[in-house]
Amino acid sequence: MDLETLYLALFAAPLVLIWVLYVRSGRRHHARATETLEESIAAGLVDPASLHPVIDPNKCIGCGSCISACPEMPAHQVLGLVRRKAQLVSPTDCIGHGACKAVCPVDAISLVFGTATRGVDIPNVKPDFESNVPGIFIAGELGGMGLIRNAIEQGRQAMESIAKKIGKPSRGIDVAIVGAGPSGIAATLAAKERGYSYLTIEQDSLGGTVASFPRRKLVMTAPATLPIVGKVKFTETTKEALLEFWQRVERDTAIKINYGERLEKVAKRGNEFVVATTKRTYTARALLLAIGRRGTPRKLGVPGEELSKVTYRLLDPEQYRDLHVLIVGGGDSAIESAVTIGDQPGANVTLSYRSAAFGRAKKKNRERLDAGAASGKIKILLESNVKSIGPDSVQIEQKGKLLTVRNDAVIINAGGILATQFLKEIGVEVETKYGTR
Repeated sequence: MDLETLYLALFAAPLVLIWVLYVRSGRRHHARATETLEESIAAGLVDPASLHPVIDPNKCIGCGSCISACPEMPAHQVLGLVRRKAQLVSPTDCIGHGACKAVCPVDAISLVFGTATRGVDIPNVKPDFESNVPGIFIAGELGGMGLIRNAIEQGRQAMESIAKKIGKPSRGIDVAIVGAGPSGIAATLAAKERGYSYLTIEQDSLGGTVASFPRRKLVMTAPATLPIVGKVKFTETTKEALLEFWQRVERDTAIKINYGERLEKVAKRGNEFVVATTKRTYTARALLLAIGRRGTPRKLGVPGEELSKVTYRLLDPEQYRDLHVLIVGGGDSAIESAVTIGDQPGANVTLSYRSAAFGRAKKKNRERLDAGAASGKIKILLESNVKSIGPDSVQIEQKGKLLTVRNDAVIINAGGILATQFLKEIGVEVETKYGTR
């Protein structure tokens, strides 16, 4: 071998090695992304819940910038490279950060609501967050923006728009705020800062949708400005830490929130709104809806459901130690609740689901459930329906047989009744988005 050939070989060797590593890496990415996509399709989890990316394969160059930018990675593989093109491989894990679109170097990504086959109902609101009904404003998740930072900003900005509309504070209630999630809290703080008389109601607890996240789930946020409080910055935190922050804000600012009070009816009377809740009726000059898209939890409608031991979401698994717990539902929330509680010392979990299989749940959750059942931590009752709930037992019908199961607590994860019908009843226009913005 002459010297020139030797130099050429020495020069080419690193390039060949880099190429080999690049090809292998691409194959690994493709395999992992394809597996995730196939799992999503098999489970029927192909419809994103909110704002999500649509990637143009003719423009995509497969650089992977969108994947690296997604704040949900690596805990959730939302995006992946399939045949060297970016693709939404786990649609239901996408919560609409939009970071993927911002970093795409070739503008191959569009952010849309809904898909060609499944529409998403979005209320029509103006840039100032006022709906088509003068005096009714909408901010946060209900309007399609579920991110914490966006919700905070929208709550604050919506209150600015309300202030311009109603003018100076009055002797009555200036604004009724429905919801105590990030958007509702920000609006409440803004109302207090401006000296307005406000009514803030929350059907559940402080934090809204954040409070229903699985225990220890990471919540990705960015800097935001809270009225009275000032600038707050979270880069990566937990649900618990974030809820503690909201509780501290509530305590330090002395804002008043009526918990366990749900909005039922709204009527216009002159220039004011008559707001009827589950507890009483109020009159307000403006109404801000800062509620989540999940709406009101769906109930079973069985005797005993009003007992205090019945709840509709899991807050703290540790409180169920040494208890007999019934979980009702077949989606990911129900399975995650069953598995998490099943890991608590002494807990005895029964999972009741009306269908014959858990087709709506992710493969990994189904595997965790199977493991819990195999270990004896969880008893699964498929094709079953709860008939009644008693103080220390529940009656469940399964395939024609009535079972009596010892019980200390019931968690119903049967989904929610969306706010769409309520919005239409009060005159708010709702548009169904089929893959559009």
